[in-house]
Amino acid sequence: MKRTIAAGALLLATAFSSSAFAERNYISVVGSSTVYPFSTVVAERFGKSTDFKTPKVESTGSGGGLKLFCSGVGDATPDITNASRQIKQSEIELCAKNGVKDIVEVTIGFDGIVFAHSSKVDNVELTRKDIFLALAKNVPATDGSDTLIENPYKTWKDVNPALPNTPIKVLGPPPTSGTRDAFVELAMEGGCKQFPFIKDMKKSDKNKYKAVCHGLREDGAYVEAGENDNLIVQKLDASPESFGIFGYSFLEQNEDKVQGAIVDGVKPTFDNIAEGSYPISRSLFFYVKKAHIGVIPGIQEYLAEFTSPRAMGEDGYLADKGMIPMLESARKEVEANVKALKTL
Repeated sequence: MKRTIAAGALLLATAFSSSAFAERNYISVVGSSTVYPFSTVVAERFGKSTDFKTPKVESTGSGGGLKLFCSGVGDATPDITNASRQIKQSEIELCAKNGVKDIVEVTIGFDGIVFAHSSKVDNVELTRKDIFLALAKNVPATDGSDTLIENPYKTWKDVNPALPNTPIKVLGPPPTSGTRDAFVELAMEGGCKQFPFIKDMKKSDKNKYKAVCHGLREDGAYVEAGENDNLIVQKLDASPESFGIFGYSFLEQNEDKVQGAIVDGVKPTFDNIAEGSYPISRSLFFYVKKAHIGVIPGIQEYLAEFTSPRAMGEDGYLADKGMIPMLESARKEVEANVKALKTL
């Protein structure tokens, strides 16, 4: 046992070069563009209120952040990665393969994914079925048969006669984004499984079911707009007929320019997301490399700040930034797990 611990310490010492403390005496955070504004606020407050350096926070997307996070242990790799979805088993395995074996998962609250459009036009009411039919690569045949065809719809009115006669153009996140992962799972699949023959496919051919329900069209109707959600907001303001996909916090910060479409009869509001009635909502996370705690200065103190009631609480400053807080009992559990550095 002692030999194993000694070997682990030697490995960590090797991973962290002797110049680590001189070259990196600050916390490195990467990951989700949705979690980025919350993480940035905590980092700035942490830097101002403690003797530690302000953490460096970068927006790389959830998938991109986890790839960097799982690349190894040492000062050349990030300490923390933000994620707008839970870590995948394949990513846990990649981490382990590269020596990242003790990972602390921190749930920070909730977020709604909004299907937004310009405030210059009337608010649109959609269903998840409408969203699936508008954006899926393959959709049920228009003759009503239980077959799939390449998406033929050009306008929203083609999808549903009650919708505007405007071209389908949706600006959304790239494959590396946790927002995209959550959107296809909650919105696209939510509409997809309303077709009985596709729903039955899940039992007979799970891979085909996922390909149909999660597959986005590639003919220009869905436009990958990168990880910069503020840029999507600007484009929607300039193009009132387009829609954009991003987290609720960006809607709240830009209510003078954009509005969230009503989905399945529910508006994307703070209260509707908090109580779970808005159908496209998800949990937000960040992941911490336990091996870096005590080596890179300030990580444990940063975790304490992030999970504190003044930050994550129901009346905390993150709620003021648009994050939907969890119940106080759940926050206390997260805080306790972080203090104990409970790993996956």
